Amino acid sequence: MHPFFGEFFGTAIILLLGGGVVANVALDKTNGHNSGWIVITFGWAIGVFTGVLFAAPISGAHLNPAVTLALVLTDKFSASLMPMYFTAQLLGAMFGAGLVWLAYKKQFDATVDGDTKLGVFCTAPAIRSYGYNVLTELIGTHMLTMAVLYMAVPEVGLGALNALPVALVVLGIGLSLGGPTGYAINPARDLGPRIMHFFLPIPNKRDSDWKYAWVPILGPMLGAASAAALFLILRNL
Repeated sequence: MHPFFGEFFGTAIILLLGGGVVANVALDKTNGHNSGWIVITFGWAIGVFTGVLFAAPISGAHLNPAVTLALVLTDKFSASLMPMYFTAQLLGAMFGAGLVWLAYKKQFDATVDGDTKLGVFCTAPAIRSYGYNVLTELIGTHMLTMAVLYMAVPEVGLGALNALPVALVVLGIGLSLGGPTGYAINPARDLGPRIMHFFLPIPNKRDSDWKYAWVPILGPMLGAASAAALFLILRNL
């Protein structure tokens, strides 16, 4: 299978299971309604585990533009492949978010609150302070990409690595650092579903909060760059 499809379907799996657990917890008239943050963080971690397990032998399982950037900056991946990987990740995230909407169509129809519906698709800060929101995303993504850089096979990314370690890192980030911003730590994970929220015929939906959309793009990319810089410094000590 072409690496494009590994990144596309791997990212779609993350969004299907990750967005799906948010829908199950947040939307009205679900069996998992109000089951809490622990359930959400475990759902996202299992989504990452499953996506990486699927995509690792096909594309190296970046599944995140920030991870791809960090691997390029540390000479573990070819910069010429970045556009293809970014495109596959964004489209995969959109596709996965669309599947969540289909799976929970009746619950979306039954839920009145527009903020709740938007929260199934993308992140939002508990306290809106753009500088600190960017910093939180930077710190969380720095931790993720540092872990990936030390796990990665140089030529492909996560390669044949067992998917469990990176899933546990994502679980830990969600539990420890997810509170302020909802831990996007992945530009495609936030932007792709946000685009779908804008276009899907969801009744009584609010705007897609585009004024915040740059935060979960810039923060993770800065986090990836800082992790790559630190990794190179430590490697050369």
